[in-house]
Formats: sequence, C-alpha cells, structure tokens
Amino acid sequence: MLRVGINGYGTIGKRVADAVRAQPDMEVVGVAKTRPNFEAEAAVENGFPLYAAIEDRMDRFDEAGIDLAGTVEGLIEESDAVVDATPSGIGAENAELYREYDTPALLQGGESHDAVDVSFNARSNFEAARDADLVRVVSCNTTGLSRLVAPLEEAYGIDKMRATLVRRGGDPAQSSRGPINDILPDPVTLPSHHGPDVKTIFPDLDVDTLGLKVPATLMHMHSINVTLEAAPSADEVRDLLDDEERTFLIPEHMDVDGAGKLKEFALDRGRPRGDIWENAIWEESISMEGTDLYLFQAIHQESDVVPENVDALRAVTGQADREESMETTNESLGVGL
Repeated sequence: MLRVGINGYGTIGKRVADAVRAQPDMEVVGVAKTRPNFEAEAAVENGFPLYAAIEDRMDRFDEAGIDLAGTVEGLIEESDAVVDATPSGIGAENAELYREYDTPALLQGGESHDAVDVSFNARSNFEAARDADLVRVVSCNTTGLSRLVAPLEEAYGIDKMRATLVRRGGDPAQSSRGPINDILPDPVTLPSHHGPDVKTIFPDLDVDTLGLKVPATLMHMHSINVTLEAAPSADEVRDLLDDEERTFLIPEHMDVDGAGKLKEFALDRGRPRGDIWENAIWEESISMEGTDLYLFQAIHQESDVVPENVDALRAVTGQADREESMETTNESLGVGL
C-alpha cells in the first residue's frame, strides 16, 4: 500500500484525500491544516489523522478541541509520497521540506513549472513523471486542454490550437473573489497563461489562449478551435472523444444547456459534492469546417485534477504504468458519466 500524506485539506486536498482512500493500492497517512476550521473538523470526522502545518499554531487546535496527530514534518516522514494542496505559492516554499525528507511530492497548478522536475497530465505524459522528486499537476484548465490535445494529436495531428477560456470568478466558498458584476479580460494581453502552461506538457504545440473572468462560481467554459493536419468528419471526432474515459460528451437529448444543469446532473447521478472529473463536451457543438474543429467544453475547476493527482502518485513511485493507473483510478472513483 502506498502511504500518502495530504498537505492542505481545502478545495483540492479534501477531494484528493477521498480519492486516495478509494484506491485499492493506497492509504491516507493523514492530512495537514494551518488552522482549525470546519474543514479541519471534517477531516477528523472523516477519520483522517490531522497534522498541524504550522507548529506555532498547535495550541489553536487544542483550544478548538481538535486533536492533532503531530506536525507536518511527522506527516511527511511517515509518507511514501505527499500531495501538496496548499494555496498557490506555498507549495513551492514547501519543496525544500520534501527534499529534506527525501519524499516525492506533487504540487498543484498554481505553482510555477520552474519549481518542479516535470509538469504532469496523466493522458499526455505519464512516463515523464516516473521517479521524479517534484511533480506539478497542471491546473484545471490546462488539464482540460491537455485531455483534448492528446487524442487529437495522436489521431489527426494538430497544426494550431486556439482557445477562449471564460473563467469562473471564484469557487463557491471563495467569498472574497470576483468580479461581482462585471466581465473582465484576464489578462488583457495575449496569451493568457494557459497557452504557455499547456506547452509545459506539449512543448511543440502551436497554441493561443485568451481569458475572461465572469461573475460565476460553477465552472469554466472553453470555446475551442483546433486546426488539424487531417480532415476527419465531425462524427469521427465525436467517436474519438467518446472513447476517452475523461471526456464526457453531453448528448443533445439530455437538454443540458449550461453549467447549472450540468452540476445538477452530477448531483442527481450521486457524484460526491457534485464533482465532474471529466471534460464535459457538448456533443452537438463538435463541428468540422475543412480541417478546423470547433467545440464547447465545461471544466469543473474543483475536481478535474483529482484523478490526475492519483495517477501522478503512481507515476512518481513507479506503482503502475499509464494504462493500468488510469484504469484503476477511473474504476475506483467511477469516472465516466
């Protein structure tokens, strides 16, 4: 059993902890929090040993009546690998700690590619992360774009990719985020950071991305145009993407016209927290004009990187190859709507 520590038990960390617990070849050693709050209490209630991420704050947990198993250093020492799910910038600061204990660690997409040995997407470059010390699981949007690029590049070749990303202003619990009543080019300049980020996975890809932020919390929305080297039919592209476990084609008859209904659909299907681990692609949006492919896809920012973290754990520890890992992850979580 691979012993996994989770440093950070927030939006991503709590989902990764549940996903790791669901794996037949992994166990959660414990999770770390910087302060006592509802998520710290939930970790204990869910049976995860809780560690203090900051030793000087241990007394706060005691005052809140929350039992601790130790400090984050103890968690790292007991773990075969660590998932760092701390806020952006903190993971890079923690990197030296993981090196000190000779424990491979996964950072999240908010960190710089320069802070790690390799950036990771399971479908695209699983083997590149094998035996690496520090791996960055790329962001939710980069994950979504990479899941499209890999099969399209393999089947048809890609001349150029263009993507406009309409991004949620914040997660549902992020009351400090915005905009509240506005639509913001973010950034105004070309490209947004997503294009260069995709190139950390596909260095030779010609890709341009633009970003917008809108007053929504549900999901990101991508408008995609890919100029292919071949000219498949729209039906052939639909079949290709339908064969991928982590891309879900929304049938027209389902009458899902936006992110709201998509989340409702996930909840009705019994998905934990209404999570959608897959790219959700509107089937009828898949269109071909010559060699130009067009489609719309929704990306659930809180959850699509969760299976990628699980697969990255197997990659850095040499537990499995790509196909075996992805199959195990998908089956244990129920990926595939």
